[in-house]
Amino acid sequence: MPVRSVGLSLLVLVAIGASAARAQTITTELDVTVGHSTEDVEAVASQLRIFGDAGAGWRYYAEGAWAQTWGPTSDAFGAAYPYDKPIRPIEVYAERTLQSTRYLAGVRVGQYRTPFGIYSRSDHAYNGFLRAPLIRYGSYWALSNNFLELGASAIAGKPTLFVEASLGKPQDQDAYARRPGLDKVVRVQGSRGPFIIGASHIRTQPPISLSFARGSTIFSGIDARWMSGGVQVRGEWIRGRSFDNTTTSGGYVDAIVHRPLMGPVTAVLRAERLDYVAGRFSSYPRRYTAGARIRFSTRLVGQVNVVRQDQSGLVPRVSALDLALTFTTRR
Repeated sequence: MPVRSVGLSLLVLVAIGASAARAQTITTELDVTVGHSTEDVEAVASQLRIFGDAGAGWRYYAEGAWAQTWGPTSDAFGAAYPYDKPIRPIEVYAERTLQSTRYLAGVRVGQYRTPFGIYSRSDHAYNGFLRAPLIRYGSYWALSNNFLELGASAIAGKPTLFVEASLGKPQDQDAYARRPGLDKVVRVQGSRGPFIIGASHIRTQPPISLSFARGSTIFSGIDARWMSGGVQVRGEWIRGRSFDNTTTSGGYVDAIVHRPLMGPVTAVLRAERLDYVAGRFSSYPRRYTAGARIRFSTRLVGQVNVVRQDQSGLVPRVSALDLALTFTTRR
C-alpha cells in the first residue's frame, strides 16, 4: 500500500476508534498560514489537528496538512512541514502514559515525529522561527524536521530522568523521504531546576533521492534547554554521517525572550553552523537569524525573521526577510 494510503488509513482508524471508545474529549484545531520571503518565495499552508481522550487512559492525536510554495528553491517556511502541495497525514497515533512522583512509563503507536533531540511540532512550528535549523533541513546531509516513523515508541524511568526508544519504518512526506528500512532511535532526557538535558542516537537510511549514497545514516546528538523569567535558551549539537565516506557535525543555539514589558512581542535569535565533510562536495555554512513573534489577537499571530547565511559549497548565500501570518481557531 502506498505510504500516503497507509497514513490516510491510520487517520480514519483513529477517528473511528475514538468514536467507538466514546471519547471523553475531542478538540479540533485549524491553522492557516500565508507567507512571503524576499527570496521571491510565497507560501500558503493549513494544518488540521484532532486530539483528545479515548478512554481507559489512552489519548489520540491526528494531524493532516496541506502546504505549497511558489518561487525558487528555498528552505523558507520549512520549519516543521513539507511545502509541496499534497494533502497528507503528518502525525496519527494513540498513546498512554502512566506517571507518579516516582516513575514514568508510556507507549505510543502509530505515525509520529522521530524522537531525536528537540523534535516536537511545537518546538519548531509557529514559535517565531520560519526556517528549520541547518542540521534539521532535509537537503543538508543531517536530520530533518519532516522525519516521521510508523511504529511504536516507549518511555520508562522517572519524571526527572527517562529513556525513550523507538522502532519504526520511515514515513517521510517530502522530497527527501528516506529509503525503506527499520529505524532505531534511543533518547535519554533528564531535568533539574530550570535545565533539561538530553542525548539521542539514531540509525536510519539516506534519502531515496540520493541514489549514489551507500551505507546507513547514523547520528548522535546532545540537546539542552534552560528557562527562567521569560527567557528560554536552547540548542542542539549532532555528529555522524548521512552515508558512507561523509561526516556531518553542527548545531544551533536559540534565545526566545518574552518579558512582560514586551507586550505581544516575543523576540527570537538563532546562531547555527553545519560542517559537511565530503571531499570536493564539502560545505561549511553559517547562519544567523533575528526576528519576532507578534500576537495580534488570540487567533492571529505574525512572525518576522531577518536571515543572513554565507555561501559555502552547495549551500547558497541567503540574505532575506521572511514574513508570515497565521490564523488559528480551536474548539
